[in-house]
Amino acid sequence: MRYQVNLQKTEEGYHVWCSDLPGCTSQGETREEAIENIQDAIAVYLEVKAELNEGIESIYLEVEPNYA
Repeated sequence: MRYQVNLQKTEEGYHVWCSDLPGCTSQGETREEAIENIQDAIAVYLEVKAELNEGIESIYLEVEPNYA
């Protein structure tokens, strides 16, 4: 899967985060290190999310509003 990540230059290096995955952030002294670190963070994030959602069913419902 492809995820868009955001990079921000800081005094210490780079801060990087994935807006599609709330709380999934990382950092690195170089741009390349930050990108490698966020790739690892995304993989762990998805693994943990899958474990936590095990046995949970998600469905979509269509609801018509009932205005009086």
